Amino acid sequence: MRYIDLIKFGGTENLIQSEMSTPSPGPDELLIRVVAAGVNRPDIIQRQGLYPAPKGASPILGLEVAGLVERVGENIKPEQWQPGDKVCALTNGGGYAEFVNVPAGQCLAMPEGLNYQQAAALPETFFTVWSNVFERAQLKAGEVLLVHGGASGIGTAAIQMAKCMGARVFTTASSDEKCQCCIALGCEQAFNYQEQDFVSAIKEATNDHGADVILDIVGGEYINRNIKAAAIDGRIVNIAFLQGSKAEVNFMPVMLKRLSLSGSTLRAQSSEVKAAIATQLQQHIWPFLENGSIKPVIAEVFPMHKVKLAHQLMESNQHIGKIVLSMDDSYL
Repeated sequence: MRYIDLIKFGGTENLIQSEMSTPSPGPDELLIRVVAAGVNRPDIIQRQGLYPAPKGASPILGLEVAGLVERVGENIKPEQWQPGDKVCALTNGGGYAEFVNVPAGQCLAMPEGLNYQQAAALPETFFTVWSNVFERAQLKAGEVLLVHGGASGIGTAAIQMAKCMGARVFTTASSDEKCQCCIALGCEQAFNYQEQDFVSAIKEATNDHGADVILDIVGGEYINRNIKAAAIDGRIVNIAFLQGSKAEVNFMPVMLKRLSLSGSTLRAQSSEVKAAIATQLQQHIWPFLENGSIKPVIAEVFPMHKVKLAHQLMESNQHIGKIVLSMDDSYL
């Protein structure tokens, strides 16, 4: 099979197309013939040598795919999965390849009405948003969600998911164009952080209530600003630190507001945890995908051999939505 090899840590020049033997599925795995794979920020960080793959995971980049079931492990029952089934999956690595093994519990049937490129844009972001916004932060209908980086893959998913679940959604973004995209996806207001202070803006927009839940990919100075922007009993969840993970924090407002500060990573969690998230997505979110209420936002699709350009676009922060690799152009 063809795959993208990371020959050493560093820049995009270290990503080359190579060949290796097609793997065989383990007893509880599906071997997926990959049609499309999502490109995510963790791929960039892993390429740079700052985010090592967990023990036992494939060293090949790629955390989400869509394609066809090629073979099933010996423990997989026919009523669960069969060769030829259309599937999208959260991988433990190995997505930048023509074939990948994935634990069956981390696989979901492709939503009706979506193509492979759209389906490949779902797993990493949707698993992450569900785990952090709805399970960890317990966002409820009627509450206020503030999403930083609203035009990112995570942001565009979080806006739509929270809106469909009955929350009020606000976002920050880096340009008026990105803000308009966020509003089109269903958020009440989007704040251009180059021109507005999101703390005062969210307070004004909510009659001084603030945000019940804040999903943050920025960190750095946002850590203290999030505390100011949060409502009483607010929950702040960090899932990335584009501006760094260190800050000096006065915990008095945390105590007085009864805030909960937390964070998580998805990749290192067990297959059982990921399977439980998949079940929740199937029940609560997949119907919105199939009726068109939620639509994955695709910035650009690159053929596999142009993976360097895909990474460069991700690093430029100029895109809106998800970046996808196509492994087989015949399925475009």
